[in-house]
Amino acid sequence: MATQNIVIVNTGCANISSVKFAVERLGNQVTVSDDLAIIQQADKVFLPGVGSANAAMASIEKKQLISCIQGLTQPVLGICLGMQLMVEKSEESLSDNTPCLGLIPGQVKRMQVGDLRLPHMGWNTVTPVADAPLFKGIDNQSYFYFVHSFAVAISEFTMASCQYGMDFSAALHKDNFFGVQFHPERSSDAGAHLLKNFIDL
Repeated sequence: MATQNIVIVNTGCANISSVKFAVERLGNQVTVSDDLAIIQQADKVFLPGVGSANAAMASIEKKQLISCIQGLTQPVLGICLGMQLMVEKSEESLSDNTPCLGLIPGQVKRMQVGDLRLPHMGWNTVTPVADAPLFKGIDNQSYFYFVHSFAVAISEFTMASCQYGMDFSAALHKDNFFGVQFHPERSSDAGAHLLKNFIDL
């Protein structure tokens, strides 16, 4: 397969190096950029994020990346907060809802997990829907690594679900936009397999 032009969007709010190393380990060259032209020319785009939705959206807006990301037609993979930024809004800010990128219908809400502790942190099993493209060749109930207190409910756009005091979307998919709540770059072989599946789309 020809070498692909893979770009990680420098949102200004993510530990990008771990995603970059994970993709490079699969034999790919990676560019980290917030340059609109470079992002638009990519074959595959990664949208990582950590921290709060309002800080991340403010950073993306400041870099004038919102309409650029919304207009992408190639496969885009949001990771952790990057996935949460793909939906319509997040209630992570205490004062009001943060409008997000609106690429996939849904909203981010604080997890209701009873007596379990938040954040949901560590390894948990993931159940993909049938024919989920990113989970091709990955065993059902494989373990992935999570760190989050907010989640997106199950919907028709859920590509995989997870259970922690409640069911939530472990992965989302609509059109060319994919998102995973877990960290594939920290999820051992299953995570590497998922990243390869995305790059091979």
